[in-house]
Amino acid sequence: MKAIILDGICKSFGTPPVPVLENFSATLEAGFTCLMGQSGIGKTTLANILAGQIAPDRGKIIGNADKKVAYVFQDDRLLLWETALSNVLFVTPQAKKNTPRAIELLTQAGLAESLHKKAAELSGGMKRRVALCRALISTYDLLILDEPFKGLDETTKPAIIDLLRQNVPPEKIVLCITHDPAEATALGGNLLRICNGKPDQ
Repeated sequence: MKAIILDGICKSFGTPPVPVLENFSATLEAGFTCLMGQSGIGKTTLANILAGQIAPDRGKIIGNADKKVAYVFQDDRLLLWETALSNVLFVTPQAKKNTPRAIELLTQAGLAESLHKKAAELSGGMKRRVALCRALISTYDLLILDEPFKGLDETTKPAIIDLLRQNVPPEKIVLCITHDPAEATALGGNLLRICNGKPDQ
């Protein structure tokens, strides 16, 4: 898997424009990269640019043109009227074929007893686990996780970190946004800090 290179990415918002990212350059290699920084510093903006949700004002991204992206947003974006299992299978073109894998992931996430519960009936932490399983079963080259452990208690979090480490192939590129140094340490991989719109060396 070729790396993704962020070259001089700039992004501003508002009138007059307020810079959020200023000449941000970094290389994302295969494996986990944990992006850390204060709230409002531009972490989600950078993730959205990588995912093609928004365009940079200046700069370019090299190596992502043909890459499929899976994205776990800060909000879970589940179909509340569908079951946990149906939500995970929603991203798969051959649902029946992928059902055993979806059940396996949900079971690993501690949701074996909730496969057929509607998403609206699940707690916040359970919804978060469903959203993660949905991303893991999808076809992706780049996996973006925006605060993926939000709402998980301290007992559940280590199990979900293990779920990610066990089910993300080593050749995939993963960008994980977190505020918690302990989460970054547990995931392993590279640490990328952002400060004043640039990588904090």
